Amino acid sequence: MLQSKYFRTCLGIIAALLIIYLGAKVKFIFNPIVLLFKLLLVPVMLAGFMYYLLRPIVNYLEKHHWKRSLSILSIYLVFVGLIALFSVLVWPTLREQVITFAENAPYFVEDLQKQFEALQKNSFFARALPSESEIYARVSEYLNGLIMAVTDSISNFISVVSNVVVIIATVPIVLYYMLKESSKLPPKILHILPRKYRKEGKEALREIDTALSNFIVGRVVLNLILGVLMYIGFLIIGLPYSLLLALISIVLNLIPYVGAIIAAIPVVIIGFIDSPSVAVWSLVVIIISQQIQDNLLTPIIYGKQLDIHPMTAIVLLLIGGDVSGIVGVILAIPVYMIAKIIIVRGYGLFLAEKVDDMKE
Repeated sequence: MLQSKYFRTCLGIIAALLIIYLGAKVKFIFNPIVLLFKLLLVPVMLAGFMYYLLRPIVNYLEKHHWKRSLSILSIYLVFVGLIALFSVLVWPTLREQVITFAENAPYFVEDLQKQFEALQKNSFFARALPSESEIYARVSEYLNGLIMAVTDSISNFISVVSNVVVIIATVPIVLYYMLKESSKLPPKILHILPRKYRKEGKEALREIDTALSNFIVGRVVLNLILGVLMYIGFLIIGLPYSLLLALISIVLNLIPYVGAIIAAIPVVIIGFIDSPSVAVWSLVVIIISQQIQDNLLTPIIYGKQLDIHPMTAIVLLLIGGDVSGIVGVILAIPVYMIAKIIIVRGYGLFLAEKVDDMKE
């Protein structure tokens, strides 16, 4: 009985649960480790994100007889040039819109109420929008929450700046070593595995690497094109804060499926505050841009590589947001893709071993 596989598995599970229980009782010992993990999570995540974007360029330069370290430093210099170009061409307009938005934010709810009152004077809209309109209440609540968030961010400016400084100081260093030493990591991971599983482990690592690369590069390319399309449309219809709202849309659209809906909310509200017609046209711009992205660009860039059901993605995003906020939302899909590959590969090995045991 002591030698049976079932008994040993049960003992292993009991031992693991006991370790978890004892660890929870002395969690103060692990608090510094948890704090360090939280501190490094965002810089490492951003460095990993940039790694998949820049690795093809580094590999291309290395194939053309550039030293890897020189390729990375050259890309850094290009980034410095792009930042300088951004500060000259884009930043003045963006800065002006941010300042104007911050100054006018306290009056948004009042302006919104005036627009609803104007609509209620129209006999057609008066039936759909009674004086105690639920839509008005919800939008007012959303705007109040947005204004409070902006106020809290300003009040916590010192902590925000310190976090940004940590990220700016850490990400380039982590990214440099990721790009320079990435080829050494897979052999070290494979060395941990038993020898008979190393071939399958190598294939799993290659599959994970390809999936993450396609997902990250694809999302960035799609969202940059989408942002440009939206910005052009916003300029045409005369939407206030067009550059600021386009940049916000680019960031929020990094979240698959639900990001587009979340990004549309502030755009439509700001458009409605300006005038109902601008709100309608801003929604038209968003829908047309999304259709171009979904029907023309996504099949070209992704093909059938992103094999995740929309309902599965939404559930994952909800779980990720509940567990770790915005970081959890961003990491939910990549973590799922990695876990899926590992589980499918592991289950395949388990079935293969079962078949071999039956043959014996």
